[in-house]
Amino acid sequence: MPQNKKIKNAPGSSPWDSEVQLLAWLATCVSVLAFLFFFRRGDVLLYGDAVAHINIARRVFDSKTPGLLQLGTVWLPLPHLLMIPFLISDEMWRRGLGGSIPSMAAYVFGVIGMFRLVRGAFSWNAEPDRRASFSAWTAVLVFAANPNLIYMQTTAMGESLYLALFIWAVVYFSEFMRGDANALAKCGWCLAAACLTRYDGWFLAAAMGATVLVLFLIRGSTRGEKFDFPISRSGIVKFVLIAAAAPLLWLAYNAIVYRNPLEFANGPYSAKAIERKTENGSNRGHPGSGNPVLAGMYFLKSTEVNLAENEWLQRIWILVAVAAVIAAAVRRQQTGETAASSFARLLPLCFLLVPIPFYALSVAYGGVPIFVPPWWPFSHYNVRYGLQLLPAFAAAVGILVHRALQSKEWSPRLRVAILSAAFALVIASYISVWRAGPVSLKEAQLNMRTRNQLETQLSIWLRRLPDNSTLLMYLGDHVGAVQQAGIPLKRVINEGNHRTWKQPADSDGLWEKALADPAGYADYALAFEGDPVWQAVQARQLQALVEIHTTGQARAILYRVRESGR
Repeated sequence: MPQNKKIKNAPGSSPWDSEVQLLAWLATCVSVLAFLFFFRRGDVLLYGDAVAHINIARRVFDSKTPGLLQLGTVWLPLPHLLMIPFLISDEMWRRGLGGSIPSMAAYVFGVIGMFRLVRGAFSWNAEPDRRASFSAWTAVLVFAANPNLIYMQTTAMGESLYLALFIWAVVYFSEFMRGDANALAKCGWCLAAACLTRYDGWFLAAAMGATVLVLFLIRGSTRGEKFDFPISRSGIVKFVLIAAAAPLLWLAYNAIVYRNPLEFANGPYSAKAIERKTENGSNRGHPGSGNPVLAGMYFLKSTEVNLAENEWLQRIWILVAVAAVIAAAVRRQQTGETAASSFARLLPLCFLLVPIPFYALSVAYGGVPIFVPPWWPFSHYNVRYGLQLLPAFAAAVGILVHRALQSKEWSPRLRVAILSAAFALVIASYISVWRAGPVSLKEAQLNMRTRNQLETQLSIWLRRLPDNSTLLMYLGDHVGAVQQAGIPLKRVINEGNHRTWKQPADSDGLWEKALADPAGYADYALAFEGDPVWQAVQARQLQALVEIHTTGQARAILYRVRESGR
């Protein structure tokens, strides 16, 4: 196959045909209606991480020390950069809408990508037929109608954005395997964006990069089969440079700003550091710690509870995935498809399983716990991570549906029965989730309830502060109080107002100076028991305006620091 020649009738040659346009409108309607529903219920800002993402983006331009250094470390920068244009509006910032818009747009593109991926897999080197389109629509139904994804795409969390980039990276890799040499570079750009969104993308980029190198080595004849991929040395170099640029950029950023290229992995705000604080000296750790097999089981269970509430339905989903693998293998034997064609068609779909080893290793060795309600410790924590495997289950249903439509040995009644069973599984599973409430939503409701109550009470008092007053506050834990009060971050002296490259502390930084002399820099101080502001004001005789106690949260006291602060 010529290396620079694109297959004329490949599905990717018509990226915006009538089916895709219809799907885009439907996905947009679902996204907007879901946002309005959860926004009216006050669920958009439930996640503390969502509030943190919004305010990291906001402080890039709204801060006493604005700039890109406000992006911090640990969390990758792309989601925050995409939010910035929508957070310039004070109202969109305060209500959280500015953080939801990028997630909603990503949901729509993710749905379109899921459709193109599955339809392309079943219309190899030809225009998609009805069977391929029907199978793709079925897969999209599993993906787009998932209640947990529908909720998460209304928030400022990164799941929706990463899933879209993940899926499109696989889409372009599939089109590359079908003969489009230019698609490999597009795949690289999607991987670069994914690497700047979640660390999952780093693992995916490594897997795809290794696969491309292997494909280059095996091209040609192998045991009588012709493996001829549109790949060249220059194409490989371009792909690797694009995909590797994002991780290298982030490592360089951390090295320059924090004097530690792995600050995000082993710094004071990393998952490992948080795990050590949470354990409080206990050696027990979280489930799966040090055990990748058990960690992988917890991850798979988190996917199950995102798919269905009923335990039997959850088991059926696993059986569906296994059946899809078998069906894909049997298809080649019955259709007489060559090994090269089968390999090229199915290889891209295998990347949808990459989250399994990534999260097994992350939970086991990266300090990233996953708690699921059916298993010990019978609670909710990072359950939403299970959504990363949703595209794989959606593709599995699409494979089974296409197998039923394509099989000539099966009777019409058997085909109808299989198709009916597939739709019944999806409908029954998602109805059970809606009735019980999406587990990702319950995670936020249970874990953030007292925190949100405290921030709501604090915001009432913060609104009473004079418009020209300055507040000294550690924002890391309760920035939502300032956001709800609508106080611009440039009026708040916080831990981000210093030069991070000054180690171990910036003696000339605004934050450090204000802690040493609160009355010289701030009118009011909001201290939470044990935080740096609390420690700074204890030795001073300051007037306490209000003291708030909330179960499960640190005591909060609002002080008047100087007489001008009235």
